[in-house]
Amino acid sequence: MTPLVETRQLSVHFPVRRGVAGKGGTVHALDGVDLSILPGETLGVVGESGCGKTTLSRALLRLVPATSGSVTFDGQQISGLSGKAMKPLRRDMQLISQDPMNSLDPRMTVRQLVAEGLRIHRLARGPDLDERVGSILASVGLRAADADRLPHQFSGGQRQRIGIARALVLQPRFVVADEPVSALDVSVQSQVINLLVALKREFGLTYLFVAHDLAVVDYVADRIAVMYLGKVVELGTARQIREAPRHPYTQALLSAIPQATQEARAQRVVLSGEVPSPLNPPSGCRFRTRCPFAQPVCAAEEPPLAADEHGHETACHFAGQVGHGAGAVGR
Repeated sequence: MTPLVETRQLSVHFPVRRGVAGKGGTVHALDGVDLSILPGETLGVVGESGCGKTTLSRALLRLVPATSGSVTFDGQQISGLSGKAMKPLRRDMQLISQDPMNSLDPRMTVRQLVAEGLRIHRLARGPDLDERVGSILASVGLRAADADRLPHQFSGGQRQRIGIARALVLQPRFVVADEPVSALDVSVQSQVINLLVALKREFGLTYLFVAHDLAVVDYVADRIAVMYLGKVVELGTARQIREAPRHPYTQALLSAIPQATQEARAQRVVLSGEVPSPLNPPSGCRFRTRCPFAQPVCAAEEPPLAADEHGHETACHFAGQVGHGAGAVGR
């Protein structure tokens, strides 16, 4: 099957101007990322803060420019397209933001927020526009009467439903959900996650689902990419990542999931040290400064993202030779 979205050696660097301390440099937010997302698939992306998850999601949507490499959507390379050339593709590529409050204009009603995209792309007007707005609000669990209210009159979960409606009213093919539940109460998170899963089936969507919580990503994703300091270090099916993690960093992420038993908690993998600065990433394997299995070769050579016989990809010189992390993700 031909991928709907594909990246090849995608890199995004941000120059840092000299400040009071007189130091400048370049932030390596993404470095040589290769990914493909098939039609109808949900690719989950996990990793610590600062690993490049949000930069990746925005680079796929052309919200930040790529420094090098390419992004292809439905067979068309979009990396170098102008804003005018990108406009027709915008309706097929939509974003669900992390913050459901700051992503909504507080001066606009729900009707205006959801209808804005339809007006920009000239897809509907008059009664047809109102009908499409009402239909998508019903699909996300909101009432028709809610259309005339302002964002501050809703709870966090309801505001995120408005954001989802605004993204889906254009009938996109590809949706980036950038940590869509991290700002919500725990009691509301499962409702929004289940809504996203149901909408995927209803509208035949393809998702990039970004999150910190590996358990959440495991629930919604078909495949999972684990990122560390601008690199994909492991990529496999949700089951492969859950039951047989091959990279030490993935094992540490899995073991950090809260466990019910004392025995499981005792087996937790605790990483030492801090995440290195993306201004000056380590040589070789970027995880080596925190890896309990690091060897001299890890500093000298960068491990490629290589697949085993089952298609499970890992960027580690000793993939499969280190023990599995404690704890497993339950569905």
